[in-house]
Amino acid sequence: MDRHSSIPGRNPAPRDADAAGETAKGSVMLVHAVGMHARPAVKLTKLAKRFSAKVAVRVAGAADWIDAKSVAKVMAMRASPESIIEFEARGADAQAAVNALVSLVALDFPDMAR
Repeated sequence: MDRHSSIPGRNPAPRDADAAGETAKGSVMLVHAVGMHARPAVKLTKLAKRFSAKVAVRVAGAADWIDAKSVAKVMAMRASPESIIEFEARGADAQAAVNALVSLVALDFPDMAR
């Protein structure tokens, strides 16, 4: 299995399987002054959990994708400031999930009332 392009625990889907959902990818620079610590990790995972899509995240160049809905795993990513964060989502709302997560990171994890 090519772990570089798949979400953990899931085999790459055949093209016609996208009828049940979509696949989306995006990347963004982590601008938070101290990197991915507890506060931004909690915000990222809370936002990811709002979507039904399976969402994975990694620091650019890392071999393994991490479940973006697990705060412990996101914190363990230890992303440093100015690193590039990549997202991959699969499911009906995959593009919306990636767009929202990229925006959250780009805006430095603002407080969101939603």
